[in-house]
Amino acid sequence: MMKFSVLVANYNNGKFFKDCYQSILAQEYKNWEVIIIDDCSTDNSVEIIKSIIGDDKRFKIYENDANYGVGVTKSKLIEFATGDLCGYLDPDDIIKPNALKSPVEVFKKNKDIVLTYSRLAKCDENLNILNEFKSAMQVPNGSKVFFNFPIQIAPFVAFRRNVYLNQTNKINPELKIAEDQDLYFKMYEVGKVQFIDQTDYLYRAHSGGISQNDNKQKSYEYYARSIWEAMKRRNISHINGKPIPESYEKTQEIFDILEYQNKIPFRIKKKILVILQKLFG
Repeated sequence: MMKFSVLVANYNNGKFFKDCYQSILAQEYKNWEVIIIDDCSTDNSVEIIKSIIGDDKRFKIYENDANYGVGVTKSKLIEFATGDLCGYLDPDDIIKPNALKSPVEVFKKNKDIVLTYSRLAKCDENLNILNEFKSAMQVPNGSKVFFNFPIQIAPFVAFRRNVYLNQTNKINPELKIAEDQDLYFKMYEVGKVQFIDQTDYLYRAHSGGISQNDNKQKSYEYYARSIWEAMKRRNISHINGKPIPESYEKTQEIFDILEYQNKIPFRIKKKILVILQKLFG
């Protein structure tokens, strides 16, 4: 029976953790563990989280000795996990009851699948749904020029831990944001990904969230860097007639190279490829 490791990187979000905790307890799939790392919070997060989880052995909490950021912390979470599958859940967000069960069923049926993803819904601070992420859909597998642009792979994401550890060069710890994109690209390069057509992840928008307005420009910069690193890893010299820069310097330069992927002709080709892959494997 596959064990699922839910990975929680916390920084100053202990005040929201009870909702996160209850959503894990409500999972239909029961063979799970929760690994939590606190990235040197400046509030009373650790105290709050420890009081909520009590002596439940399925929850393990660790504390960084300094504030290292998500790249380091999320890498460590995978190392500390013991499950067959992993999935990240931020402490201020929640997952629906089917979030673990559905990917487990996919992974059991198809050994070629290394990563699954479903749909998230953006919520207000009280977890009332504002809108669902409609862009989430199946992407073509095996494409050298797939860079999740526009974004289609998004939480809730589950992946095979042994594949990550043994077949990728792991998350770049220098990434302060967009470490998730780095993970998606690296898993995509070693196996197939599959979309699960349901909403599993409720993302809480609030002023303390890492991806809120103040961080949006930084987010674009790290996203572009993770794309450029994937281009280099895949030994791509040109895309759509445009050369790949030897070094990453300008965020917009990377997005300009991929702008054709936002156009209708490319999107039509992508949809046809997805249909063909569904029909013929």
